[in-house]
Amino acid sequence: MKPSSVLPLLWVSIPLILFGCETEVIRKQQEEIRQQEAEIKKLRQDIEEENAAKKMEEQRAQACNVAFRSFEKAQAGGDSRDDAALYREGLKLCPDDDVAHYELGKILAGMGRSDEAREEFQAALKINPNFQGAKQELEKINRR
Repeated sequence: MKPSSVLPLLWVSIPLILFGCETEVIRKQQEEIRQQEAEIKKLRQDIEEENAAKKMEEQRAQACNVAFRSFEKAQAGGDSRDDAALYREGLKLCPDDDVAHYELGKILAGMGRSDEAREEFQAALKINPNFQGAKQELEKINRR
């Protein structure tokens, strides 16, 4: 092959090789972009979930604040039936308050409603397994 005939072939081959390399670079960049977009989407979902969880926690805290007013009224009260009703009302809003379950259990035990009292002490212990007062009250009921 003459050098003059190789030169046109080189001029045609070099752009094709460069185009092939460029196409591969573009393909890799497009894949990186797709991965980054997927990561961004996941991060946005995580943020939305975190915001929703925060909102739920704020709502729960507000409900518990309302419930605490009922618990305080029950502690200041003097009528066991009314006090029990106030604790139940508060526990509907704030069901994870171990002390409220304990206090309701004591009221119910004092009213002779041992089965209901047992349930309340057990609920307190489910929330807080180290709650000694609830353990002691539960033992008292179980000895009867």
